[in-house]
Amino acid sequence: MAAPRDYYQVLGVAEAATTDEIKKAFRRLAKQYHPDRNPNNPQAAERFKEINEAHDVLSDADKRKKYDQMRRYGAFGSPEGGGPRRGRAAPQGSGDFDISDLGGLGDIFSSIFGRRGGAGRDAEPEDTETELTIPFRVAALGGAVPITLAMTEVCPTCGGNGAAKGATISTCPECKGRGTVSFGQGGFAVNRPCPVCRGKGTVPSQRCPTCQGSGEVRVEKRINVDIPAGVEEGARIRLRNQGPKGRGDLIVQIHIAPDRFFRREGLDLIGVVQINLAQALLGSRIKVKTLDDKRVVLRIPPGTQHGQKFRIPAHGIEKNGRRGDMYVEAHVTLPEKLSAEEQEAVKSFAEKAGLKY
Repeated sequence: MAAPRDYYQVLGVAEAATTDEIKKAFRRLAKQYHPDRNPNNPQAAERFKEINEAHDVLSDADKRKKYDQMRRYGAFGSPEGGGPRRGRAAPQGSGDFDISDLGGLGDIFSSIFGRRGGAGRDAEPEDTETELTIPFRVAALGGAVPITLAMTEVCPTCGGNGAAKGATISTCPECKGRGTVSFGQGGFAVNRPCPVCRGKGTVPSQRCPTCQGSGEVRVEKRINVDIPAGVEEGARIRLRNQGPKGRGDLIVQIHIAPDRFFRREGLDLIGVVQINLAQALLGSRIKVKTLDDKRVVLRIPPGTQHGQKFRIPAHGIEKNGRRGDMYVEAHVTLPEKLSAEEQEAVKSFAEKAGLKY
């Protein structure tokens, strides 16, 4: 089977096309070749499938990057028409071969079109990764944080078979029920999901009006992520069976937003409080807010220095049965301007204390 057309040529865009340009080209072509506007036109139907397949890859930044890598090897029918520049050729008359034989090249191809060895009906579920930024206090104390993701789910109308109500389902004429087809150039051949049945191995006599025969729909899925107390920056939380279509896991990488008062060092918390010159010199008592919104009275001793820390035991972060401490760091603030009377008072103090100025 001949290699498919170059995806950039399919959409009529340049290799350096932006995401918006790709989207505009797809919408224009999809409207032009949509089967509903071209009844009883198999060429238009094939063109429509080809356009959708090209858009699926080029509109996804990660897939597009990997596709470009494969394209440079000539596996997708490069504009120059040359064969692959690397990789092991299949022996004469041996037909296609498993893409695991391609080493790193096979890994790239598999990540675009499916698992190693050709993605068909039995493709293994893959993990989905995302990132979530949570408030500092939630990271310290734990809690549930909702996240909304655009995800592929089984079409609720057809149950995933892609067929309209009352339609008959038959073996795909393109792949003969395998769910995969092979393509290649020269002695190079690789399996990929069948573009007609999209890897199902079957086709309906009439497509589902909701999913247009794909058996899948894109939905906004809301998931609650349980954050354990004391979670650290960069931690990865695995949510079982929360991937697309309920298959595979969702892995959430945690980022922690900075707090206006606290910073973290291990299980200890450090907060900065401002005190004035009189409080630093003469001492004082101040109220300090803890992580769990309680208030404790902290004694500031006379002669407190700028940057001096005061420990409040067992008010830090609790994790795995251990709890850190809270430290309050005093920052002494000075007035920016003094009146003439205030200057005289300070000079008098300096002279009596033997301070040079």
